[in-house]
Amino acid sequence: MPHTPRSASTELMNRRSFLASAATGAAALGVAGGGGRASAATAAAGAARRPVLMKPGHQHDHSEPTLRALAAFGVTHICSGHLSANMDEWSVDALTRLRKHVESFGVQLDAVPLPMSSSEISKAELPEILLAKDPARDRAIENICQMIRNAGAAGIPLVKYNLTFIGVVRNSTRTIGRGGASLSAFDYAAAKQEPPLTEAGRVTEDIYWDRITYFLKRVVPVAEEAKVRIALHPQDPSMPPGKGWRGVETVLGRVDGLKRFVDTVPSPYHGLNFCQGTVTEMLENPDEQIHDVIRYFGSRGKIFNVHFRNIRGGYLKFSETLPDDGDVDMPRALRTYREVGFDGMVMPDHVPQIVGDTGGQKAFAFCFGYIQALLQQLRAEA
Repeated sequence: MPHTPRSASTELMNRRSFLASAATGAAALGVAGGGGRASAATAAAGAARRPVLMKPGHQHDHSEPTLRALAAFGVTHICSGHLSANMDEWSVDALTRLRKHVESFGVQLDAVPLPMSSSEISKAELPEILLAKDPARDRAIENICQMIRNAGAAGIPLVKYNLTFIGVVRNSTRTIGRGGASLSAFDYAAAKQEPPLTEAGRVTEDIYWDRITYFLKRVVPVAEEAKVRIALHPQDPSMPPGKGWRGVETVLGRVDGLKRFVDTVPSPYHGLNFCQGTVTEMLENPDEQIHDVIRYFGSRGKIFNVHFRNIRGGYLKFSETLPDDGDVDMPRALRTYREVGFDGMVMPDHVPQIVGDTGGQKAFAFCFGYIQALLQQLRAEA
């Protein structure tokens, strides 16, 4: 999908007062009049008065230099960096020390990642869970349950995780973005499925759902007991139904699959690590469709945190961009999160590679500033 740059006047409107035109149409906010009884202007004004409950967040790293920088940026909520499957790292004492370490910098530890990362199944920390290798699967799931219990006892309210066979799939060839930045990209038609199967072999939708359900039925009740929310990251990227990727039908890479997922074991503690970038990769027209997806999951309390990432393109062909440089109107998206009362972290996610930007630190700093500015504007309007 070609990228159409916004005009300078549109950019100026978005940055100075991106709600000023709300009265001219609820579409800008994604709010419809209730059965024709309320005008678009009234609905928009009502949404504008809603409090801004979300906060800027961070993920991946809890080192001292990072925490000092985040505190200076005003980013006071994080998900910690990776923890291994070693149960010693998941003791109540170890998790409490981690929380207190983060808090010593004036930052709150809102989440930790379970050792169920986005790695391909051959590199997964606990592959037996999805491979259904019993009795090792039950032992691994019990360890996950204990990790959740210990997180709750240590005062950590959320854990995030993945249920993927294929990992995050991208083309080896990157695209060139603004200022010569190198962009991660995916084009299904040009991508090579090598080897043709993962070590899981052929995974049909029924097999995948059976293994998801087996996991959730054992873990969700523990999350409820521990009062710890568990947040799944969707499959990145989406793949075509009936074709999948390397023999796997990627059921968690479609909006209808995510709807089924959150309903499989209903619970207020079972929801999504809502990666907006990944979800827009599922859509033919991301800029228009993403708002209804946010509303669907957000109105049901199923968005636990947000990866605030933009793309150019859409379903089966896209590049990842900085948040202000893609096809999705990110200020409008943030208004939609406010509309549904989302109160979790809004976090930068993948960033382009920029010459001289070691580890993407400058790109991430840009993202933090961008998110802070949008939130500040929303607060002023509220």
